[in-house]
Amino acid sequence: MKTLAVLPAALAVVLLSGCGADPAPAAAPSPSSPSVAPTPAGTPCGEVAGLQGSKNKVIAHGKTDCAEATQVLTDYFTKLTPDEAASPQGPGPVVIGAWTCGSGPNDPVTTCSTEDERQIEATRP
Repeated sequence: MKTLAVLPAALAVVLLSGCGADPAPAAAPSPSSPSVAPTPAGTPCGEVAGLQGSKNKVIAHGKTDCAEATQVLTDYFTKLTPDEAASPQGPGPVVIGAWTCGSGPNDPVTTCSTEDERQIEATRP
């Protein structure tokens, strides 16, 4: 019966041995992408050609990188038909993969977003 009396004490030692230990070191931050650092207003990603060759500044928000933002907006402006562009409700919505893009009538900003709340914008200067 002596063995059973030692068992609770041994269990307590095992359970308490992790208490008070230093926490595991935090993972090192991942290296940042070579694009411009994000700001609360988003990450500037250069320009893409819009309707009739107009230049549009690309801004990525959240976890969207500049390569994806630029490609989505390039695809959007390529896919946008003249009828969609001239719509009284504004161009779009146009689906590009996981993204849905569009803008209001005469709005200089085109917005694309995903269901997981990523967002990109194209603004005419």
